[in-house]
Amino acid sequence: MQIFPRTLNLLPLVAALALAVGGGVVTFVVAYYFSPWNTQVGYAPTQPVPFSHRLHAGQLGMDCRYCHANVERSYEAMVPPTQTCMGCHAALHTDPSDPDQATRAALQPLFDSWAHDEPVQWVRVHNIPDHAYFEHSVHLSAGVGCVSCHGRIDQMEVVRQDQPLSMAWCLDCHRNPEPNLRPVSEVTNMGWERPEDTDPAEYAETLVENGQRYVIPPENCGGCHR
Repeated sequence: MQIFPRTLNLLPLVAALALAVGGGVVTFVVAYYFSPWNTQVGYAPTQPVPFSHRLHAGQLGMDCRYCHANVERSYEAMVPPTQTCMGCHAALHTDPSDPDQATRAALQPLFDSWAHDEPVQWVRVHNIPDHAYFEHSVHLSAGVGCVSCHGRIDQMEVVRQDQPLSMAWCLDCHRNPEPNLRPVSEVTNMGWERPEDTDPAEYAETLVENGQRYVIPPENCGGCHR
């Protein structure tokens, strides 16, 4: 007398197929989760005003802190208000008869913002999840340059996300911060480079000897998830 039905003979095949399909799904999910598609590397949204960092930070040499005024004092770098922009643009392309009508048309949302006392609706490029805490001022005071996280902003016509900003990416730097350290006075200098043939760890020690604070980035969960 048979205790089990013949259909159970198919059980190993069904289990093998389920394992193969399940493994494929898990592999796809993990690969996607840690890929640039998920972390949005290269994300470059269209802004209401086509602000060129290549022109302002690159060709004109404007310091990051002129627009992002809170970056050394706050967890936020701050998106500049219209008043900051109009410090220069109150005298640029404001005449309706300006011969450069293309530029004037591109700047019209800025002039409208100024006239109606309403902020420009800039689109956020770098987004960190709400469950993660990041403070700009701590990183800048430690000697981590803007370029380490944001890339060569001074060469970008349209700002894009240059790094994944993932947990693994952050921890890689926290475990080995020396390659990203520079003099605090050079944090906004996009073109700064560590002296040639200098070991990052030895150079970091030199910075400390010259009065820069010693950096011990947190690697525990509470450092970023508060």
